[in-house]
Amino acid sequence: MLGEKIGESTGTVTGQRVLPSDGGGVKIEVSFRAKGTILGVEVQEIGTYLSTMRQGGAVYGEGQGVLMTKDGESCLWTGSGLGKSTGRAMGASYRGILYFQTSSAKLARLNTTCVVFEYEVDENGNSRSQLWEWR
Repeated sequence: MLGEKIGESTGTVTGQRVLPSDGGGVKIEVSFRAKGTILGVEVQEIGTYLSTMRQGGAVYGEGQGVLMTKDGESCLWTGSGLGKSTGRAMGASYRGILYFQTSSAKLARLNTTCVVFEYEVDENGNSRSQLWEWR
């Protein structure tokens, strides 16, 4: 069951790189930077994900990143999702799941929580994400 909304952020793509294909489709590595909140804590985030274009218009992505609080505490995440092109240049819309690891007392709840996300990136590289607890 989808639980409460626990976070959101806005950001921008900071880099893109096309990687060699293994015959399964175009692969693009994307790095981004974002600011937002999670569990009421202000964070800055950097992350990188690999998008692989699939037949039928789907885009599979998987990646990793780190959240940093104002106090310098960190929280690592890994995740994956399925998306589709928005039809505007490199714009895409993803839905997926994240798993977190942290020693931060403020964010400790994330260690035992599956988090589902919506991630939108527009043709100019501006991103917006929303996070919910999955119970």
